[in-house]
Amino acid sequence: MSSPMPLGARVIALTALLWNLFGLLVFVLRIAVTPEQAALLPPEQQVLDAALPAWVDGVFGLAVIAGTAGSIALLIARRWAPPMLLVSLLAAVVQTLASYALAPVWAVSGMAGLVMSAVLLLMIFAIWAFARTAARRGWLR
Repeated sequence: MSSPMPLGARVIALTALLWNLFGLLVFVLRIAVTPEQAALLPPEQQVLDAALPAWVDGVFGLAVIAGTAGSIALLIARRWAPPMLLVSLLAAVVQTLASYALAPVWAVSGMAGLVMSAVLLLMIFAIWAFARTAARRGWLR
């Protein structure tokens, strides 16, 4: 038997959805870049983009689509939220590791890029952990 999700938890779920919608926007903007627009990017960004295989963008898409779907599920209190958010987390980890392994990300972004990547992964982890807590407390049906 499920109990209603408290208002504070719904605010967290809404915040998670907004976070993931922003990620989805970033993904759409990334894949919609035309060759003309790409040529206007800083040279370092062009080198990074050229070094990354297309499957990394696919994993990025999986991360944000699963995260958005999982956040919607969390907001409407569905039990499939934690597994979807876990898919998002795992995809984000793969994307981050691939980016650092396959492209000169460190050389371009340095410590600031590493910190940003860590913050992004921690946020995705926190959303997944919150969804697991919501499931354990019986807020999801």
